[in-house]
This record gives sequence, structure tokens and C-alpha cells, in this order.
Amino acid sequence: MKLTYTGKTKDVYELQDGNYLLQFKDDVTGVDGVFDPGANTVGLTIEGAGRAGLKLTKYFFEILNEKGIPTHYLGADIDQATMTVKPAEVFGKGLEVICRYRAVGSFLRRYGLYAEEEQPLDAFVEVTLKDDGREDPPISEDALDMLGILSKEEYQVLKGLTQQIAGIVRDELAHKGIDLYDIKFEFGRTGENKQIVLIDEISGGNMRAYKDGQYIEPLELEKMFL
Repeated sequence: MKLTYTGKTKDVYELQDGNYLLQFKDDVTGVDGVFDPGANTVGLTIEGAGRAGLKLTKYFFEILNEKGIPTHYLGADIDQATMTVKPAEVFGKGLEVICRYRAVGSFLRRYGLYAEEEQPLDAFVEVTLKDDGREDPPISEDALDMLGILSKEEYQVLKGLTQQIAGIVRDELAHKGIDLYDIKFEFGRTGENKQIVLIDEISGGNMRAYKDGQYIEPLELEKMFL
């Protein structure tokens, strides 16, 4: 195995067969020791967070694969906190795609002049650049196209997949009485035809989920849901 990338919440290794291994860590994003899925710094380390994140990720990716939704997922080893995935190239230097059902977090900070806290949103899709130095700025469909990061046709595919996948996650959580406020995804291109696929993870560290109006921490979400 060859280490190819060291990330905030996971490390990436290249395998001899051309696939990749993601090693989940116990680090989560946040600020001043408080978890925040939208933060671009590691805020704290929670023992067991890596395995908890992988359990949820495995659960959701296997549902998506069953439904024929394109992902990079091949398999997972919970004990080792690792996931095997197909190779995929990211858009530009990386994009994050958020689907929002409630006005919270950075959405409320930006649009608080018009939005009320926890105001319902209609699966609002927001794309941000992975750029820690510029605090992950939001970017529009036109700008993505003009800068050569993502064509307008690809953007529509990306938006459609985001809303479809977020809807599946929201419905699954709802079975347990859990409300999904927002969720963050990453996508890439894979194969000769450059198919757009979901990559990275689907875990409590990538979403804000509430039950009876109370926010659920990532580790609690995994216990509550699984």
C-alpha cells in the first residue's frame, strides 16, 4: 500500500490492484473543540468516530449500490476502519456539495437577513470549493463552467444525484424519527466514460441530524440509527 493523501478525517492509500483504501480516523471537523460538519479544520478527536462513520457509510453506500446509484464503494472492514473504493478523479481541486432541508449553519450565517433559523428549505443544493485558505467559498453553476471545473451538463447531473441521494438518506433517518437538516457530499469522475459518482463517505460527521428538536452528535447518530 502506498500513502497518497493525508486528510483531516481519513488517509488514502493506493492498492496494488489499482483501487484505493480509505483509512477512517477518529478526528472530526469543528472549531474550538465543538463539532461542526461545515468546518474546514479538525476540531476534536472522538474515540470510535472513525468506525462509527464507516458503519453508517457502509450502510448507506450499500443501499445506493442496490438502487443502481453510481458510487466508488467496493467494500468495508469495520474492525480495521477501512473502506475499499474504485479510483476517481475529483473536480478541480475538490468540491463539496451540500443539500439543505433547513436553514442552519453557514446558510443562516450568510442569508440571515432573509432566512429564519431552521426555516424549511426545498432540498437546496449548494456547491463550495475545497479551499481552506478561502474558507471553502460557495460557487455558482456559471462560475464552475467558466473556470473549467464542471460543465453545465455535469452540474445538472451532480445536482440531481445530490438531491436523490440526500432524499434516500433523509427517508432512512426518518424511519427512526430522525430529521435531516443538511448533508455534505463529494463526487468525482470514474472510468473511461468519466461517469460522475458519489465518493468519500456518508456519516454523522457529514450531516446535521436532529431528533425532537435536539441535535444528535455523530457517535450518537450511529448508535441511534444502527
